[in-house]
Amino acid sequence: MKIYTKKGDKGETQLIGRKVPKTNERVNAYGTVDELNSFIGVAAASLPENCKDIQQELLEIQHELFDIGGDLANVTGRSDWALSAKAVTRLEGAIDRYWEEAPEIKTFILPGGTKAAADMHVCRTVARRAERMTAAISDDDPMPPEALPYLNRLSDYFFAAARAVNHRNDVPDIAYARGKTVFK
Repeated sequence: MKIYTKKGDKGETQLIGRKVPKTNERVNAYGTVDELNSFIGVAAASLPENCKDIQQELLEIQHELFDIGGDLANVTGRSDWALSAKAVTRLEGAIDRYWEEAPEIKTFILPGGTKAAADMHVCRTVARRAERMTAAISDDDPMPPEALPYLNRLSDYFFAAARAVNHRNDVPDIAYARGKTVFK
């Protein structure tokens, strides 16, 4: 089997159920989910030894993002989605743990600190874009109900995990110097 099929040479691609232009909203959404998955691979590879728990969570998240991509690409009318509400609940638990682990903040912070935390902030912003692109899907085909809540929590997860990574490595978050108190 060859990696190239030449089927997309005319600007179309195959969803599960029909052919669409490569500019289709669903293609953009699951393409951004795929991009996020790649950035997560970069973030996982940059994590220090004391962050093995986060590295394991990132692997689970990568599998869940593949599930979301498949769900978004499916326009057959089915409703047996791969991603479940348990994934959203699991993310919320991790967010709460990492939020408690890192020191309290009162202002916005800039992406950075350790290389791994900076990589997590890139994942955070791509997760937000994936969420926006998924929300923009306006066709009449069913949407996986957990996709938007999951992507919304995922960006929060990356924020909290980035702060935990910095804290575990004794690197302070970079406070936004021109900001006012926003977290009360």
